[in-house]
Parts: sequence; C-alpha cells; structure tokens
Amino acid sequence: MGGLRQDSGVTREHSESGEHLTLEVRDGRRVSARLVLPAGARACYVLAQGAGAGMEHPFMSAAARELGTLGIGTLRFQFPYMEQRSRRPDPPPVCHAAVRAAVAEAARRAPGLPLFAGGRSFGGRMSSQAQALAPMPGVRGLVFLGFPLHPAGAPSESRARHLFDVEIPMLFLQGARDVLAERGLLETVVARLGARATLRLVEDADHSFHVPARSGRSDEEVRGELWRALNEWIGSWQ
Repeated sequence: MGGLRQDSGVTREHSESGEHLTLEVRDGRRVSARLVLPAGARACYVLAQGAGAGMEHPFMSAAARELGTLGIGTLRFQFPYMEQRSRRPDPPPVCHAAVRAAVAEAARRAPGLPLFAGGRSFGGRMSSQAQALAPMPGVRGLVFLGFPLHPAGAPSESRARHLFDVEIPMLFLQGARDVLAERGLLETVVARLGARATLRLVEDADHSFHVPARSGRSDEEVRGELWRALNEWIGSWQ
C-alpha cells in the first residue's frame, strides 16, 4: 500500500511505479509528478510530457522504467493544462514555471546527482525555452525526445532560434522520418549550434519513434536504442 507525506508545497505518495508528487507551480496551480529513483542512480532526468499526452502515457512510463534499469532516475510531470484535462496548452510562461518547479524538486529529492532536463516533443521545447531565458540551477544538459522543429508540412527554423541562447550541452534524439523536424533542416541547425549539440537519428522512426514492420525492428527495440544513446551521452558529460 502507498503512503502519503506532505512537505511545503509538495504532496508525496509512494507506490511500486515510483513516488507520486504534487508540485506547486505558481499562482496556486498544482500539478502531478512522478519520481522514479533507482538505487545507485547516477543521474536524474526531468522529463516533460508531450503536447497531447500526459506523464502516464505508455511512452513516458516506459521511459522511466527502462531508464531506471540503466541507473538513470526520472522525474516526469504534467503541465497545468493537462492536469485540468484541457486540450489547449498553457502559455509558455506557465509551462516554463512548471519545468522550473520540477527541476527544483528533482534537485531537492536527488541531491548530488547530475541533473538533466528536456522531454517529449513540446515538453522538450518548453524546457529549452526556459533554459534559454534563465539557466536552471544544476541542470547540466538538455535531452530532446523528438524536438518539434516546425509544424508538419511547414519546414522552418523559427522554433530553433532560442536554442542559440542555451549554453549547456544538448542531445537531439530524433526519428529520421519525423514530419515535425525535416532531416536536412535539423542537421543544419545542429551543425550551427556547434560542439554543444549532438544529433542521434533513429532510422525509419517517425515523431513517435514508431517504425514500420518492414524495418525489421520493433518499437521496443527502438526505445532501447534511444535509452542507450541517452545513457552514453549523459555518461560523457559526468
């Protein structure tokens, strides 16, 4: 059975799938979060949700579980609009505040562990915007799981402009068939960012990291490729 604890601004519930937290963002807004911190963890990744699916989406749950087996803890969380079951994303300042609240809680809960932030699609972009506006204390790098460079069918670099104000390392884990990040355009952006940016393309994968049957690989195998790349990259910056 799970137990409940409450500290200043944070409610905690323990369960087999990790520790459920309720974080205070700002202006009375509170959001759910879940911390998975394996014994002997050597890093903690603050993992923001995508635009249309919350922190308990199967991809997010699998990420926390599978990264945990590699010794990487995760703190995943909701944005306020998702907590309220709205389909309309919050304005960027509200999302940035949620990212900062999650990073601050991860720092409190995992003192001494290297912190990394980022997340799935929209969540990764909100994390990088927050970092570009004002560096988040303790965050050593950003990891994007499908950075949404532009809307589908409308290639553009406009969503990448803020990345040039990010001064910490960045890892782009991207499907080669991602319609939200035209391959050549993304490669150009990453090259212009220089040594602080690394791109790992997953052949045959789309924005959701799904691969067709003809690829000869399963989605589970693709996820394993993602987490191994993430694990290797984090190790290079420790």
